[in-house]
Amino acid sequence: METIATSKGQVVIPSKIRKQLGIKDGTYLQIAINDLTKQIILTPVTREYVRSLRGKYKGKGLMKALMAEKKREREL
Repeated sequence: METIATSKGQVVIPSKIRKQLGIKDGTYLQIAINDLTKQIILTPVTREYVRSLRGKYKGKGLMKALMAEKKREREL
């Protein structure tokens, strides 16, 4: 599937994909870049995504983990 970016950098995600991933009006999207493949990765922040993160930072201070993640994002 293909789509076109507007002059403002906006991209339309086709409805079939939005339905498949549970993206609705107001759904936040996490944006990442794969530097090796030059791909943009969009991850919808849905309830399912948040549930999948449970236990990921077990044993670590959540605030420290979040701050480290933000620092890595700024360095990109």
